[in-house]
Amino acid sequence: MKWFLILWAGPIALLGSWYGLSYYDMSFGFFMLTRDTHDLVFQIYGHILGIPPESLPPLVLRAIIFDSFLVLGIIAFRRRKQIFAWWQARRQSSSGVLARDDSLSSAP
Repeated sequence: MKWFLILWAGPIALLGSWYGLSYYDMSFGFFMLTRDTHDLVFQIYGHILGIPPESLPPLVLRAIIFDSFLVLGIIAFRRRKQIFAWWQARRQSSSGVLARDDSLSSAP
């Protein structure tokens, strides 16, 4: 599971950092991080897919969000017993707090 998360989060972090740095043209001397490369990459992908380059970043963001929910759903399914036990313990402890005899309204 650890490698599954690493192999999921690694490319997303790499893509997100490249997008952020190239969008704001923080190149640090690397051609791949320039705004010109950013525009060229989206222009090429837009041409290949037959859609305007401006519409690609929202589509990529939606795909990342969908994949994130999918991965979190898989993790929650695999750990459903632990999550259910945690939820039950939390509900029992919160009901114990409400049933205490000590009340702040009886303060002097």
